[in-house]
Amino acid sequence: MVHRKNRMKELTIDYALRATWQAVTKMYNEEAKNYGLTMAIGFTLLSIDPKKGTPSTSLGPKMGMESTSLSRILKGLEEKGYIVRKPNPQDGRGVLIYLTDLGQEKRKDSKEVVLRFNEVVREHLDANDLTGFFNTVDTINKLILDKKIYQKTTTN
Repeated sequence: MVHRKNRMKELTIDYALRATWQAVTKMYNEEAKNYGLTMAIGFTLLSIDPKKGTPSTSLGPKMGMESTSLSRILKGLEEKGYIVRKPNPQDGRGVLIYLTDLGQEKRKDSKEVVLRFNEVVREHLDANDLTGFFNTVDTINKLILDKKIYQKTTTN
């Protein structure tokens, strides 16, 4: 236990977040290969409403992704036959993204992988640890959103 505490003192919060996310990404990508997917493709499929479709303009912000990266992923999804683009009947300039039957199947696979990850992690954490984890990430996100980390102070 002493070793773990000493190691934790050396880590910065951002390092722990980044290292953990990189490990999760690597794990998801390794598992996604079994389904002919990548984590980015799975995440995109999960972000598309399986019944009503999703406006292409709302996907980027929903996923926290730049439009150029998203365009590349959507083009690949279309080429693989996972999605189709149709004009938005409410907005003549807009496009709705719909999952094809194959896309629905791949979305289901992606969802099962994500649910399995959550299930196993929850089995290894008690409720207080999980609550603490979510409280911590909520606080970090709020500090960032409220620009409290690097706020500029004015001196007179």
